[in-house]
Amino acid sequence: MPNSIPSRPRASLARATLLKMGMRIALVIALSTLFSYLHLFKTLRDQSLLQLERSVVERVHREESIFLLAEDHHAFLKKALQERIQSLSQEEAVSRFERLTVQLPDGTIRSRPEGFDGTKMPGFMVFRGVSPNAELRQRLVAAYDVLVQHGPLLLTRVADIYIMMPEGAFVTLWPERPTYTQDTEPDFPLYTFDYFTNSLPQNNPQRRTAWSGAFLDPVSQVWMVTASTPLDMEGRHVATIGHDVLLNELMARTAKGHLPGSYNIIFRDDGQLITHPELKLDGNVAYNIRDVSLSGSSTEFGSPEQRAHLRHIFERVMARASDQSVLELPEHDEFLATIRLGGTGWNFVTVLPEKELTRPALLAARYVLAFGLASLVLELAIMSWVLREQISRPLLDFTHATKRIATGNFQVQLDTRRQDELGQLAWSFRLMADEVQRREEALRQANEGLEQRVDERTRELKDVHRQLVQVARQAGRAEVATSVLHNVGNVLNSVHTSAMLAKERLVGLQVDDVGQLATLLEERREDLATFLTQDERGRNVMPFLSGLGQHLRKETHEAVSLLDEVGRYTEHIGTIVKLQQNYTRTPRLNEPAHLVELLEDALRINSAGLTRHEVRVERHLSPVPQLLTDKHKVLMILVNLISNSKYALDAAPAEQRCLTLRVEAPAADRVRIEVSDNGVGIAPELLTRIFQHGFTTREEGHGFGLHSSALAAQELGGTLTAHSDGPGRGATFTLELPCTPPEAA
Repeated sequence: MPNSIPSRPRASLARATLLKMGMRIALVIALSTLFSYLHLFKTLRDQSLLQLERSVVERVHREESIFLLAEDHHAFLKKALQERIQSLSQEEAVSRFERLTVQLPDGTIRSRPEGFDGTKMPGFMVFRGVSPNAELRQRLVAAYDVLVQHGPLLLTRVADIYIMMPEGAFVTLWPERPTYTQDTEPDFPLYTFDYFTNSLPQNNPQRRTAWSGAFLDPVSQVWMVTASTPLDMEGRHVATIGHDVLLNELMARTAKGHLPGSYNIIFRDDGQLITHPELKLDGNVAYNIRDVSLSGSSTEFGSPEQRAHLRHIFERVMARASDQSVLELPEHDEFLATIRLGGTGWNFVTVLPEKELTRPALLAARYVLAFGLASLVLELAIMSWVLREQISRPLLDFTHATKRIATGNFQVQLDTRRQDELGQLAWSFRLMADEVQRREEALRQANEGLEQRVDERTRELKDVHRQLVQVARQAGRAEVATSVLHNVGNVLNSVHTSAMLAKERLVGLQVDDVGQLATLLEERREDLATFLTQDERGRNVMPFLSGLGQHLRKETHEAVSLLDEVGRYTEHIGTIVKLQQNYTRTPRLNEPAHLVELLEDALRINSAGLTRHEVRVERHLSPVPQLLTDKHKVLMILVNLISNSKYALDAAPAEQRCLTLRVEAPAADRVRIEVSDNGVGIAPELLTRIFQHGFTTREEGHGFGLHSSALAAQELGGTLTAHSDGPGRGATFTLELPCTPPEAA
């Protein structure tokens, strides 16, 4: 205990209180911020996903208008062209065709250059090798008239309008490309493009408007998509009406999403990408998401990571349920809103990164945290002033009063006018000071007789200590005697068994037969030779004596072996007694020992009991080096373990009783002996008590064998452990000893 009160406290109560309150308030602020963030995140997430779904629906309705309008335009032009073909006579058509066109040296028929203005007039193009008959000229002139009459009005929404003939000719009006028909190659591969093949009856049996994929027009070198509508008259395909949508305009209009941070992409079900913010229109083959090899080497789209990202989007959209419009892409932390563009069947997808949802929630959480911290600082400042004035100063007065009392000055002055807890404490402190003063005087008087009573108590304690030492010595001797009796009892059982077997062997000797033979020979002493050679009983005397000699030698040999075992068991009893005596004296010197031989000795000691209990023994004895140890302690442990296993096997059927012995070296400096049985097993809750002194699970057991064996294993520098999978599953006891070769010692 300290001899004096420190002049200043090591820790301030006000500071500690402020720190604790600050930590609690900070925890409340942190939790409030977290809950606010989670609530805002969930709310904003739900709102954003709903807004995303509405946005993509509104956007698709707006963007698909151009595609649906194309179908309306084509229906109008289809009707107008059919009516014009029917109303135009072939004579007029042939005459006008000759005035409007001219055959050029390259074998094509094109618009006459004189007076042709491609910004206002449709142009003719008949490919090389095509000889237009009167009926084809009629259709071409009718197409020309329809484009002249209706083309300028329709071009306010599309880039161009053209009418193709399946024989290999077309009429086009493209003010932005006035020389398109003059620039077209004579052998233009018209039949290879989607916008032509989509109009063929075998590819379009419903004869409706079809949209091509993205392609690079070889004449204008512009990327576009084309809508084409076939016209059949009298069951024959006579013309195809089409117009183009420039891909760069479509990308500029659709790439950016309405929601912050979002963007839009369009692709077909076959994987062809129509629009994407990262798509570069530098190649001549459209990019295919599903099979990049179809995109050609000239198509460029982002990095490998971006291509993999796009493929994940495509696969997620194609795998969605038909009623799903908002999807989650967790591997990229994104949300997808998808819907089909009417008229085209393309997939319109809006991609919204999840971080765009968390950013507002994080911003709001920062504001909540900032306001909370400001409030915390202000509150701590107020609390600091209140604690200093109302608590710290009064407590300092109590400290000074305590110091005065410690020096023997019981006259203290405290503020007892306060009506709070500190005022009550001041009153109590004054009363305590008076009581301490009174008791100090009484204590001084009591100290005078204290020394005498202390001396008396000291003498009493010494007497009690001597008695406790005596009792402890008697208890120790009792424990040693119990252990000795247990180990000696195990060996005496084997001694008794061997002695009884020797007795049975001696009793079984054919001594009575020898006496009868001697009487018979005595009776025939006079004619002994004649009796032995001619009498039938006499002739059996020699074979009988020979067999009797062999029998006596065999029985004598087995009796001597049993008596030798009795001698070894008796020697082991003496060793056990000496071993237990050594617990209180100097330890036995170690000597070289073979574990396998010790294990066999332990089996011989328990052989009678094992035979009586019908136990089958299996040996798995790996070669292990000779070690330097106290072999009598090791033998005592093994005898106890085998004896316990023998009793544990009583619960098993006789034909299933098996004792397994295993010797191995798990490491260079350790050897291990395992004694396993398939008997009653050990409950898990008993494994921790199995080695306690006096603990046993057998009614006739005394609980000293395993306890003394564990102590002996520790004295040898090893360990003794037990393992069991539960009742009825058998048990395994493992003895591990340090491996010290005799030459090393």
